[in-house]
Amino acid sequence: MKFSGIFDETRIAFGSMADAASGIVSPKVRLGVTGLSRAGKTVFITALVHNLLHGGRLPLFNASAEGRITRTYLEPQPNDALPRFAYEDHIEALTGKDRRWPESTRRMSQLRLTIEYNAESLISRTTHGGRLHIDIIDYPGEWLLDLPLLDQTYEAWSADVLSASRKPPRSHHANEWHTHLQTLKPLDDADEADARMAAHLFTGFLATIREASVQPSTLAPGRFLMAGDLEGSPLLTFAPLDVPTGERAPAGSLWAMMERRYQSYVDRIARPFFYDHFARLDRQIVLVDVLNALNTGPEAVADLKAALTKVLGCFRLGGAGRLTGLFARKIDRILFAATKADLLHHDSHDRLENIMAEIVADASGRAEIAGARIDAAALAAIRATREAIVSQNGEDLPCIIGIPKAGEAIGKDKFDGIAEAAIFPGDLPDDATAAFDGSFTGALKFARFRPPETAPAKALQAHGCFPQIRLDRALEFLIGDQFA
Repeated sequence: MKFSGIFDETRIAFGSMADAASGIVSPKVRLGVTGLSRAGKTVFITALVHNLLHGGRLPLFNASAEGRITRTYLEPQPNDALPRFAYEDHIEALTGKDRRWPESTRRMSQLRLTIEYNAESLISRTTHGGRLHIDIIDYPGEWLLDLPLLDQTYEAWSADVLSASRKPPRSHHANEWHTHLQTLKPLDDADEADARMAAHLFTGFLATIREASVQPSTLAPGRFLMAGDLEGSPLLTFAPLDVPTGERAPAGSLWAMMERRYQSYVDRIARPFFYDHFARLDRQIVLVDVLNALNTGPEAVADLKAALTKVLGCFRLGGAGRLTGLFARKIDRILFAATKADLLHHDSHDRLENIMAEIVADASGRAEIAGARIDAAALAAIRATREAIVSQNGEDLPCIIGIPKAGEAIGKDKFDGIAEAAIFPGDLPDDATAAFDGSFTGALKFARFRPPETAPAKALQAHGCFPQIRLDRALEFLIGDQFA
């Protein structure tokens, strides 16, 4: 990520020094949680917090497994400018009479979790007595895709988006927008009606490909899909244009108006998010729905790889160090997690992890040069299925069992949301490169399952936590080193 000048770096430095000063007596880790559409961010945070609050079984999270965590509790919201993550509401959704998955992330939120523990080092015992604040920063993955805009001109962004939209599978969803685009003349005088229609159709295209589960590199600008108070604002009333290469936008032209609004979006929305929040993170987890990409096809997997590589280039990366954190906070650990591992038999969990690692391999190499640690994992923060071997036509099939959501279907089988079903999802390939060469397209069978049936929320808090897959491993990588 290039920075726009001394002012921006100074802005980051002051923020880092303020964070460092407040963390001398009470250390804190700012953990960013994001992911592309439907990756499970809200479920991940809810499960993480619930397991830490109520002593979940986390054998790979060493501080917990060793019995050194003595108390965990939620603190009042530390940032008055950010909404609080609605943890209690999400627990109620998961455990209520009509249990359901929580609503997806649509805005930025924060939650502070404080952990008291038996510190091992003398410094920790004497300075803060074994207390760690974890500030969990939740933000939509679509906002993450805005960050590359900080380094892109309007012309470069237009060219990238239009090129991607003209290739399958996105091209199948772009007909109406492309038809209107052909009527626009960038060099003609600016016309508000043309701009509004172009923005409307472009937004419709973004929404359509998201609903169709087409992969994400054309989803920027992210606020187009979550307008909120900006609905109808000129900040969201622009769209890509086919503009001549090597020329500049004439004053008063449609091109000039689109370029100005694009730049306003970058300066007033994307840039403040980056400098006020994103650039102050210490650790980051990026949740990814790899399984959906695998079933969509090799183009989707390649698109996912390109998007994650571009996104990783936006992180401020660096090794851990007191002086580094004092003047320029940097992310020193990033975990890329392939979610929904509970849709596969455990025999394929390591294979899913290997595919995730292959997707981010190029970007990981560059990050490690900067001194940051990068890892890939396969996990299910809340496991909605269990496993069984089912005999069919004389063959033993490793299946998963759960209650599919009402309306889900696999082939001719449709589910009512009440009865359990045993599903053979298929096996992932031993060789991760098969995800890119087309030999694995559509080889998996998925259904969306209801949350696991549990006791009511109060009983769950008293007697245990949601089942999970490798959540403990994720915790150990992200914060395990803080419990010295």
